Amino acid sequence: MAQRHVSVGCFSTFSEAEAKSSEEWKTSTKLEALGTMEGELAHLLSTCKPDKLAHNKTELSGFRNLFARFLRAKPTVDWSKIEPLPEGAIRSYKSLGTVSEKELIAAQLRKLVVVKLNGGLGTSMGCKGPKSVISVRNDLTFLDLTMQQIQTLNKTYGVDVPLVLMNSFNTNEDTQKVLKKYANVKVSVHTFSQSQYPRINRETLLPIVKSLEADDNECWYPPGHGNFYEAFHNSGLLDKFIADGKEYCFLSNIDNMGATVDLSILNFVLNPPSDHEAPEFLMEVTDKTRADVKGGTLIQYEGRLMLLEIAQVPKDYVDEFKSISKFRIFNTNNLWAKLGAMKRIVTENKLEMEVIVNPKHLDRGLDVIQLETAAGAAIKSFRGAVGVNVPRSRFLPVKKTSDLLLLMSNLYDIDNGSLTLSHQRSFPTTPLVKLGSSFDKVKDYLGRFNGIPDLLELDHLTVSGDVWFGKDVSLKGTVIIIANHGDRIDIPPGSILENKIVSGNLRILEH
Repeated sequence: MAQRHVSVGCFSTFSEAEAKSSEEWKTSTKLEALGTMEGELAHLLSTCKPDKLAHNKTELSGFRNLFARFLRAKPTVDWSKIEPLPEGAIRSYKSLGTVSEKELIAAQLRKLVVVKLNGGLGTSMGCKGPKSVISVRNDLTFLDLTMQQIQTLNKTYGVDVPLVLMNSFNTNEDTQKVLKKYANVKVSVHTFSQSQYPRINRETLLPIVKSLEADDNECWYPPGHGNFYEAFHNSGLLDKFIADGKEYCFLSNIDNMGATVDLSILNFVLNPPSDHEAPEFLMEVTDKTRADVKGGTLIQYEGRLMLLEIAQVPKDYVDEFKSISKFRIFNTNNLWAKLGAMKRIVTENKLEMEVIVNPKHLDRGLDVIQLETAAGAAIKSFRGAVGVNVPRSRFLPVKKTSDLLLLMSNLYDIDNGSLTLSHQRSFPTTPLVKLGSSFDKVKDYLGRFNGIPDLLELDHLTVSGDVWFGKDVSLKGTVIIIANHGDRIDIPPGSILENKIVSGNLRILEH
């Protein structure tokens, strides 16, 4: 027994020593990787023109800090450290109350800046240029509708709420051209570009670009919307708006048609109730459905509110993360942040955001990684941060043509750029729509509908294969239309499909 005890003890000591050695090796390897990266960035700076040196130095410094966080970061959270959300961490929207006095509303609006994330392209939907110029309704684009919303707000309350667009190097030039058509619109528009960081070779962990003067967009990427805080600060606009007396910004994706200025939330951040300190950061969350199981959620972690994304979840707990019963809400990416706090956090280098590693395979055959951050992840860096559980109507993103179909239909009414669910729909939920690959591109999608169907009574629609819709079609209940390979299905004009399965060569069967 004594021999066995000694054996186990020796093994234990060896394991601890091995683990320590392994950690030391990893640490030295990471330090070496950071040192090599810093040398490569110094070389890149030596290739740029003198007039661009200051700008590029700031950009590459930001990239270096992001790369260092990537090397330090643990890939997933410690699941055992997740704590229940403290009371009051997420407030109900109804508890916020309303403001009715026009003068008070105007005074509050004068302290607001509206920021839209405008860095994305429409390529995933088969469109060229910025996603914001895709037509959503009545030939009006995301940008048209946003401008209408802000102009209406300004006219109604006699204010001048500015609109800020954060572009990327992919969208900036085209956006500047499009903005010329709004010369007579009563909205003060400001733009700035988010950072442009070098893609990293997955094997060497070094930038694939060799010169800052090389004209090769494939070597660069915009590092996610978490870059907003630093890029906004570096642009000079943050200081400008603080000097102008602005106090908060409302940040959202330009393709989320539900992200309008909400007067109740604005009143809450500017005049919080006595039981809550003034929040420097507010995240709008909404109830999860089965369609949202991958969306980021709020948790309490190491004593602070934290945005938990699916990429940070250990593999063994992914199903638990997707559970609607345990994690009931998700982040809409409608965010409200105090400008003064943002300046403090950026200048003191206190911005802590989890690094998202986004792998890409380039056309040239090279495997690279992009290091990105999400704007909502900054919540743990702000004091008094809070979530507000808002109605689903504040989350109307357009990521696919199935989302576009809903917004183009009679499900939604449009008024001065704002889309609201039609009062003619008898229940407040939106239908679940799945369109097959034949509808992926906007041009193909529009070509397959000779008119947008009546969806007022639709619950669920699935369409797959070579399917074409005539004019004045009405879809109700659950409708499934599947054209097998080689078949074509034409839905005749005036058809009413209610709880139907359509398959083969336009055989209409009772569901």
